[in-house]
Amino acid sequence: MTTPRHRNRQASRRLVAAVGGLAAAAIAVSLAVPAQAAGSTLQAAAAETGRYFGTAMAGHYFNNSGTLNITNREFNMITAENEMKMDATEPSQNNFNYSSGDQIVNWALQNGKRVRGHALAWHSQQPGWMQNQSGTTLRNSMLNHVTKVAQHYKGKIYAWDVVNEAFADGSSGARRDSNLQRTGNDWIEAAFRAARSADPGAKLCYNDYNTDNWSHAKTQAVYNMVKDFKSRGVPIDCVGFQAHFNSGNPVPSNYHTTLGNFAALGVDVQITELDIEGSGSSQADQFKGVVQACLSVARCTGITVWGVKDSDSWRSSGTPLLFDGSGNKKQAYTSVLNQLNAGGTPVEGGGTTNPTQNPTQNPTQNPTQNPTTNPTTPPPTGGGSCSVTYSEGQKWSDRFNGNVTVRANGNISSWTTTVQLQYPQLISAVWGGQASWPAQRTMVVQGGSLANGQSTTFGFTVNHGGNWTWPSISCSAS
Repeated sequence: MTTPRHRNRQASRRLVAAVGGLAAAAIAVSLAVPAQAAGSTLQAAAAETGRYFGTAMAGHYFNNSGTLNITNREFNMITAENEMKMDATEPSQNNFNYSSGDQIVNWALQNGKRVRGHALAWHSQQPGWMQNQSGTTLRNSMLNHVTKVAQHYKGKIYAWDVVNEAFADGSSGARRDSNLQRTGNDWIEAAFRAARSADPGAKLCYNDYNTDNWSHAKTQAVYNMVKDFKSRGVPIDCVGFQAHFNSGNPVPSNYHTTLGNFAALGVDVQITELDIEGSGSSQADQFKGVVQACLSVARCTGITVWGVKDSDSWRSSGTPLLFDGSGNKKQAYTSVLNQLNAGGTPVEGGGTTNPTQNPTQNPTQNPTQNPTTNPTTPPPTGGGSCSVTYSEGQKWSDRFNGNVTVRANGNISSWTTTVQLQYPQLISAVWGGQASWPAQRTMVVQGGSLANGQSTTFGFTVNHGGNWTWPSISCSAS
């Protein structure tokens, strides 16, 4: 899901009842247990079966050495939580900003990890200018975005979530009624073809939520689309299952059947955004069931959890991850590690190595690939001022999104925006800007040059703790 904030997950997801859902402990999956050395970390244990074990990573992780150390130790596949989405990478039309995404990609590659690109085309988290478009204009803008972003990261991405969450919830099995869908029913196919042309070495995935239960109409609709794509030669290599579970939507007893049936179409299957609300043995058993299901399918190439610590999660009140807010391993962590070490069906094809990866490359080293390094000709010389406007985004019971637009009044060479929260609010995710936290409830976001009248946008998620007051925003420029 892509969302936030990734995420921006619709609150309705939490309320979906799983037909035939049972506790993960009841999932009966027969696993082959090969002789192998026990891995002491999640990535090491998963690698013994030829799979990866990954996490979502947000820019604010770089300001927390404890979280960063856990990320480096435990995970070998990285997904940018919000920093590579449409609003972050193209805040204004044809003005691409890769700085936040590059920071995460560079760190991952420099530390010997691979990257899942998330996400190229999505009805949500579109920049405001794109939200106001429709028809052919919007179609062309979407294809241009897919092409430019995929080209920028060409050769550095293991797999792209090309299209995210394009099907509706419920029993209709229909496409979601979005502005992208209204450009024509072939928009998903067009996005995949554009992505293949732009980055031919990356795997191309469709990613969605509530597609876990084989009997659900949404699952069947996605399955039929993938089957059609494969039969007609539309380039699709993998399907991502977000796997956001809770007591109302537990791991279904037929989860391994779902993964296996999709894999039988000739695509890899990946668990892309795993988190399970709960605690103790119940949560641990649910995590175990998901790992069992993946290990039972030869083309299930890896698992990604959606964040490191409970406090980092977009649904933090549900404590859905493998590490508590202090970074301690939870019972669920031990359950996952033990299940990975129990072994499973080897990955089809002998592993998940992608020969196009080059961990020594730095995406920002080629200025011709990053238009934000030279946004104007000649560059602004400074001397102007800046103004900010704040708008509220999506809201949930425990958090809300905020969006800030910075506008240059005269040419400016740099800008600094200060976001001040009120107790007990905390920021859990940031996209579209380089952020730092000089104080617990103070966030500073900095940016580069803007010509007179130009603007740029960044956003963030606030865990409000019962206080819905908007943050105060100020801006200074040089």
